[in-house]
Amino acid sequence: MANCKRVLVTGGAGFIGSHLCERLIARGDAVMCLDNLYTGAEANIAHLRDHPAFAFLHQDVCQPTTIEVDRIYNLACPASPVHYQRHPVQTTRTSVLGAINMLDLALAAGARVLQASTSEVYGDPAVHPQPETYWGNVNTIGPRACYDEGKRCAETLFFDYRRQHGLEIRVARIFNTYGPRMQPNDGRVVSNFIVQALRGAPITIYGDGRQTRAFCYVDDMVDGLLRLMETPEPETGPINLGNPVETTMLELAELVIELTGARSKLVHLPSPEDDPRQRMPVIDRARDALGWTPSTPLHTGLERTVAHFDAMLRSGPPVL
Repeated sequence: MANCKRVLVTGGAGFIGSHLCERLIARGDAVMCLDNLYTGAEANIAHLRDHPAFAFLHQDVCQPTTIEVDRIYNLACPASPVHYQRHPVQTTRTSVLGAINMLDLALAAGARVLQASTSEVYGDPAVHPQPETYWGNVNTIGPRACYDEGKRCAETLFFDYRRQHGLEIRVARIFNTYGPRMQPNDGRVVSNFIVQALRGAPITIYGDGRQTRAFCYVDDMVDGLLRLMETPEPETGPINLGNPVETTMLELAELVIELTGARSKLVHLPSPEDDPRQRMPVIDRARDALGWTPSTPLHTGLERTVAHFDAMLRSGPPVL
């Protein structure tokens, strides 16, 4: 195809990355998926492996690579606390060295590069909801800092490469995303609640359950990333991508119980250190610059996610 682009997706075997690879191939691009499979899964890209426009590179983003590309989506990094806190030094290395390697590759190839940043750069926000102009409230020495500060440093590198080298960059701040291909044991609240409910186990709520998140369905998130990558200069971001609808953990638990038909009871446990009390994006910039707003209601997205986990639990080995 005349408009076919050579696209590298780091973390492409992960949850969001695999959906992004799928969409890129569907629109006619040639996709290279780079993943070390620490939190990614070969099952997420199994349906793509034989496609002539897809290639898989089993590699760590911390290792430099030299390939010809037109676009780079840098999604490589464990995104759930249970994973990034297990190897915190490697998490920081992934964010920082991975960003440097992808920025250097973009320079050498003349490519445009997008950084998948995160709402975690806002920390436990003292401003609510969070606009892109808010600088955040991060505990630099806390157990979440390896992820929060790693992503903040990656943003710094992206804008310094733009200032110093004129590189074409895009930075997306991704808020809580959910949907099929989440890992059942990744420790994120949506997967936790659904798996517990489907197994008839108690649903564990940390703290009083009144803390809030803004949940965005994965198809909407991928659409936002694609729009941001292709939006013309001078738009660079950072741009918040998320659902501007606030949901408490208690509301989420009740909805999951309703959708699964479970009789699970709610069990409250102490809140983890530095767990944000509230999180919701201001998405005016995404609406204005990208023409983007999420369109999937939480109820609809959760129905699809419950169906995914139900099929997984019925067909696969027991979830530990």
